[in-house]
Amino acid sequence: MLKERLIDALGSDAVKTAPEDLAVYAFDAYTDGRLPTAVVLPASTRDVSAVVKVARACGEPIIARGAGTGLCGGAVPIIGGVVISFARMNRILSLDAHNYRAHVQPGLINLDLSNHVASDGLFYAPDPASQKISTIGGNIATNAGGPHCLSYGTTVNHVLALEVVDDRGEVFTTSCDDPGYDLTAALVGSEGTLGIVTSAWVRLMRLPEAVRVWVAAFGDIDAASAAVSAIIAGGIVPTALEMMDAVITQAVEAAFHAGYPTDAAAVLLIENAGFEDDMATCESAIAAIVKEHGALSWRAAHTAEERAALWAGRKGAAGATGRIAPNYYTQDLCVPRSKLPQALRAVEEAASAHRITVGNVFHAGDGNLHPLLMYDKRRRDQVGAVVETGNAILRSAIDLGGTISGEHGVGWEKREAMTRVYSTADLATMARVRDVFDPQRALNPEKIFPSGARCAEVTPP
Repeated sequence: MLKERLIDALGSDAVKTAPEDLAVYAFDAYTDGRLPTAVVLPASTRDVSAVVKVARACGEPIIARGAGTGLCGGAVPIIGGVVISFARMNRILSLDAHNYRAHVQPGLINLDLSNHVASDGLFYAPDPASQKISTIGGNIATNAGGPHCLSYGTTVNHVLALEVVDDRGEVFTTSCDDPGYDLTAALVGSEGTLGIVTSAWVRLMRLPEAVRVWVAAFGDIDAASAAVSAIIAGGIVPTALEMMDAVITQAVEAAFHAGYPTDAAAVLLIENAGFEDDMATCESAIAAIVKEHGALSWRAAHTAEERAALWAGRKGAAGATGRIAPNYYTQDLCVPRSKLPQALRAVEEAASAHRITVGNVFHAGDGNLHPLLMYDKRRRDQVGAVVETGNAILRSAIDLGGTISGEHGVGWEKREAMTRVYSTADLATMARVRDVFDPQRALNPEKIFPSGARCAEVTPP
């Protein structure tokens, strides 16, 4: 019945039910789930609306999916259902370069947008490391950030309006310019649990007149962390302020030959963008701070090619760890900048206690850590050790006044950890919001909230 109705609505080419086809959509970059009941590839908002109505009539949950690069199981079917893949809804619908905005479909690759508008002197600011493959819709689902969110903000700061299909298959639009509640911001980061985004109006930015990139090397992580805090405390907010430890820089250099020092305990990658006349003053101020905090070396990238190589190494860091172990698990947590040394020590202690190799590459400027835990998933003992290490790292972040997710979302992976951050009353309030949008919990079920939690079940007595 479901298959036939979906084919009637979209055509046979857009509906997949063969086991080998379904298997492709049963996992993301974090974990495996269950096979979906069906996979559909809509070409329009009308198609999405039709799919939701059919799935609702057949009692099937609905999971929206972009490129499947998520790192917390957010787009993985947990109890079956219909996966809506946006691979065919990947176009720029309109471009208003004069007003710095574009109307795009959710399956558009993040970097493709910036490449398309570069000839107009524009770019799209959110730039997760996966920007070469992750989609705008997936970025909206998790409120993705990236290295440049320190200066430019995360996805929510660049989404102006949304077209959304609700749990009944009806279409509505939101705008951050409308009076009343900001539903646009509420939907960004909701991981497909409040509605299915079928298009978005996003903010574009003018390409800066000048860009400078510098690399500072340190003999220990504490000194590099102190320099990060001092830069921000000095009233300087670089465009990006990233840190890598020796494990990562060595792997990156072996893979990319990007120009990072391999004999330093920690390396800062610093970028500033703006007016040419400001660059020399900015470099002098930052260089003075890092040297005051014990930098062993300071180097400027003098050409666009050098800058591109350094950024290619930074954004390819996770893949470079394949030289160390066949698999890696990425954590995503935030701590106050002043607590970076304690947080990194906690990461190292947890990894050492479980005999797991760890490399740190992260957004130091805003305290968003991404420890890469390296292991062999063919060894059950290592899988268990990685899980325990990740849990210990999360606990330490909370103890330091941080939180369990910075930009990857909560999804399936961290939903039980929500009780460590939020009170029962907090979770009850969130559940009430979700039940307003999707009372049947048909949209991306078993995500974000602890297992089995519904409004009545998390409401305090």
